[in-house]
Amino acid sequence: VQLQASGGGLVQAGGSLRLSCAASGSIFSLNSMGWYRQAPGKQRELVAANGSDGSTNYADSVKGRFTISRDNAKNTVYLQMNSLKPEDTAVYYCNLKELWSGKDYWGKGTQVTVSS
Repeated sequence: VQLQASGGGLVQAGGSLRLSCAASGSIFSLNSMGWYRQAPGKQRELVAANGSDGSTNYADSVKGRFTISRDNAKNTVYLQMNSLKPEDTAVYYCNLKELWSGKDYWGKGTQVTVSS
């Protein structure tokens, strides 16, 4: 499984960005796709995840500002980030978790920088 992420960049506080991540390869239908982020000096943390059953899970810090969605036909997950804050600055990683095996796949990170 390969994950190709795009959409990071530099934005001012209060602005918006949209991340996309397309999965390719042998993808088991029961999976969760989502986004994690890692800021300098901090551990990688879950931002949002979207199960193949449509369930969603968000970090408390992004609830009401970020929206995750997915297109199962395209094996693509999106993260719409609104009202961005400087503390959202991090490298964002796309993740796919196979629910039957628990195996994680990761994309290369994409930098999101929010200036104050």
